[in-house]
Amino acid sequence: MADLETFRAEVRAWLEERAPASLRGRPGDIFHGTWGGRRPDFETPDHERWLAMMAERGWTAPTWPREYGGGGLSREQNAVLQSELRRLRMPAPLIGFGLVMIGPTLLEFGSEEQKREHLPPIVRGEIRWCQGYSEPGSGSDLASLQLSAVADGDRFILNGQKIWTSYADASDWIFCLVRTDPGAKKQSGISFILVDMATPGVTTRPIKLISGASPFCEVFFDDVPALARDVVGGLNNGWTVAKALLRHERTMVGEIFARSVIGGERELLGLARTAIGPAEGRLWDPLVRDRIVQSAMDERAFMLTVQRIQDAARAGQSPGAESSILKVYGTELNQRRRELAVEIAGADGLGWEGAGYDPDALARTRDWLRSRGNTIEGGTTEIQLNIIAKHVLGLPDGGAR
Repeated sequence: MADLETFRAEVRAWLEERAPASLRGRPGDIFHGTWGGRRPDFETPDHERWLAMMAERGWTAPTWPREYGGGGLSREQNAVLQSELRRLRMPAPLIGFGLVMIGPTLLEFGSEEQKREHLPPIVRGEIRWCQGYSEPGSGSDLASLQLSAVADGDRFILNGQKIWTSYADASDWIFCLVRTDPGAKKQSGISFILVDMATPGVTTRPIKLISGASPFCEVFFDDVPALARDVVGGLNNGWTVAKALLRHERTMVGEIFARSVIGGERELLGLARTAIGPAEGRLWDPLVRDRIVQSAMDERAFMLTVQRIQDAARAGQSPGAESSILKVYGTELNQRRRELAVEIAGADGLGWEGAGYDPDALARTRDWLRSRGNTIEGGTTEIQLNIIAKHVLGLPDGGAR
């Protein structure tokens, strides 16, 4: 404990001296911040300085080993660092799938060469990653994917398509599931490979959603060469690697929606007082009161579950099938809250564009439309319920009805 308090004092002093004043009180979230990459888009020069300072200490990935550019901190030291960052309400110096998805996967399954090649650039924010899993005919049945990878000496030639690839048009590398043995059973013939998006033959095309915008893209591979040494976890062993990465993804998605529901009660109450009154005292509509209270109770229950899983992670446990609980409940809770907000807004909840609508009302409508995809992206609710039934509750196949 004495060592931790000494460490806290050192961290606090360093942050007080170095943390840009303009960024204090602006915590951001896991999808809004500095993504880095070959084409970085820094919000301000201070965001760029903040990334450089933290990356130099390895504090963009505090618990990763020092030999791969990380901070080498223990779980207890990282808890101290995060608490000091929260105290100043600093934004994360770097966000992205490199830190929360492919990085942890490489630490578990990657070769020494792969770790040394790919992890330090992630820590420094030099390379931005995206995920190539879903295909037009392989969504929930991911193992039926058909992107082919044909051996050609010390490389593979890739042909096929990925879809719903978040931020592919802004990314530098993609981690992909490919079919390397078309004659094997579905899961047995899949490999996990890393591909530079600048390779000739890789094409991306954005997909617009009903909300009017989207991070999603289609990615096309036309005779794309990929090095055999960039296969992670061994040839035809990609399904094992993919499942491990999905646990990290579902934990991330759950935490995203955990952050999104914080303050939901206050937001709904403020909207209801404006839309249906009164400004002070009890809302006159008992049904709205009941639904806001139910939403608040659900929010508190969800946050307790998130806290338990976060405590397990801090104790050194890797994300398990329980991460599917976060994904299911977090996304459904977010959908219910967005829908309730639009209903409370009344006519203002119908706006799409135009000067007659308040900008906040328009944003609320588009957020509601965007939320419809929450229970599909990152693994559909139906698939997550199957995982929970089998791997959390221990039910036999076909036993959950």
